[in-house]
Order: sequence, then structure tokens, then C-alpha cells
Amino acid sequence: MSEKTKQPEASIAIQVLPKVEGEEVIRVVDAVIAYIKGTGLPTFVGPFETTFEGDFDRIWDIAKECQKICIREGAPAVSSYIKVALNPGSGVWSIDKKVAKHHE
Repeated sequence: MSEKTKQPEASIAIQVLPKVEGEEVIRVVDAVIAYIKGTGLPTFVGPFETTFEGDFDRIWDIAKECQKICIREGAPAVSSYIKVALNPGSGVWSIDKKVAKHHE
């Protein structure tokens, strides 16, 4: 069973707040979102945060890289709000299970 179809072990919702001015925030945040989407993990982009799911260690490494991307993109500093759900025994509800009915 592929990582996209099995019940995920964990999920993370992350909001990065790069310390840049004006619409430069959008450019830096877009670079972070592109990176997350490029991982191939199930991802949901919302207006305040991006959620992705999969193996706990992998998603935590991705969340850490998001901070580094902001710095590489020119932000002198970054703050993030991160929410984590972990259930290694039986998994967590998928993004689709949580929100699909609201996007039909």
C-alpha cells in the first residue's frame, strides 16, 4: 500500500511567518508551500496554515526544513506555529477524512 493510501501515522499543520515586509511574505511562504507539495505527501493548503501527513520522522524533518527555506529566501528570521497529531499504533485521520465533505 502506498504512503498516499494508508492511514497516516502523523500529521502536521504549519504556519510560517517569515520576517519580511509586505507582499514579500507571499513569495517566501509560496516557496515553503512548493517545497511541501514537492515532497509528494498528502497536503492541504489553507489560508493560514498548510497541513501534510505521513511518517512522523519524515514530516518533522520537512517542518524543520520549512524554517531553513524562509532564511534561504531572504528572511532574516522566521517564526512558526506548528500543530502535530501522532498515533503510531492506529494512525490519525487523514486530511481527506477531515475536510473532503466541506469541499464538494
